[in-house]
Amino acid sequence: MQENRPPLTAIPAEIRCAQDYEAIAGHFLAADRLAYIAGGCGQETTLAANRAVFADLRIWPRLLRDVGQGHTALELFGRRLAHPILLAPLAYQTLAHPRGEIDVARGAAASDSGFVLSTLAGRTLEEVAAQAGEERWFQLYFQAERRHTLDLVRRAEAAGYRVLVVTLDTAIKLPSLRAQRAGFTLPAAVVAANLADYPEVAPPVLTRGQSRVFQGVMAQAPGWADLDWLLGETRLSVVVKGVLHPEDARQLKARGVAGLIVSNHGGRSLDGAPASLAALPAIRAAVGDAYPLLLDSGIRSGGDVFKALASGADAVLVGRLQTYALAVAGALGVAHLLRLLREELEVCMAQAGCATLADIGAAMIFKERETRC
Repeated sequence: MQENRPPLTAIPAEIRCAQDYEAIAGHFLAADRLAYIAGGCGQETTLAANRAVFADLRIWPRLLRDVGQGHTALELFGRRLAHPILLAPLAYQTLAHPRGEIDVARGAAASDSGFVLSTLAGRTLEEVAAQAGEERWFQLYFQAERRHTLDLVRRAEAAGYRVLVVTLDTAIKLPSLRAQRAGFTLPAAVVAANLADYPEVAPPVLTRGQSRVFQGVMAQAPGWADLDWLLGETRLSVVVKGVLHPEDARQLKARGVAGLIVSNHGGRSLDGAPASLAALPAIRAAVGDAYPLLLDSGIRSGGDVFKALASGADAVLVGRLQTYALAVAGALGVAHLLRLLREELEVCMAQAGCATLADIGAAMIFKERETRC
């Protein structure tokens, strides 16, 4: 197993924009770990599509608009947020930095940013909560036994997490081909700290002719009844992550889910799935204008944030960039990344003539292919 280069204690001079953290992360992350973090599933067609859709959209600026009282604040799940950029839940951030999610939480708190902690974090939700700001959310994976799932929920409630983000698109978790080819294996010291007290449930014993997938791995996958049970067990707002189909969005809303995250897991779930941004407009149409929608997968700049908001999102979550910034400069890097993204969004808003997030709508997107003669 290769080792990382120690993170810096100051921001490198070559960091000029948020995406620069991605460009230099390879100097700080061991090659196999970088492959694990950066890679997508399969042939990475969905991973590539996430970026291509952003690149294809054009912003349609307006002139002479007064943005002197401009701001990026919004209301989300009964809370006022300073800006619409949150940190997505990522597993095993101790792969990138010894303090892992603790430094991610500190960086988010220093920049007035929302932060989502993964069930598969390398640090416990309690120790991360002690270092986090008020806008902390907890991402939940259903466990094989309901009592373990419920214990995670109760721990999150007791530790002051405000929103429960339930991920439903990764019943099968496979290492990416890129990571396998780089020889990546999870180091013994990197563990899912939140699950340490829950004994593993043995997989079902298969009989001849049964599938390792259908009767094996999927035997422990959650269903609609599990989600209904969870909704009845917690006082927290429940948000479902991993939504790509409008009909799923309608059903989730009807069942009482508080909001959705349109996501293909950063291209790490099903290769060949649509880009999250491409799926977003149809989901917005399905749930209506007032229902909370967030988006992740592919965000690399404040301009990308603007395009996501114009396409129907209320806010976005940033995934890989946070890990790159963490590897480069720890909590300082994460805070700096978030400041860059927010300022890039503000510059984009000002130049496009949008004083507030409410001004960013579908009319701000120029669709080249539809306007050609």
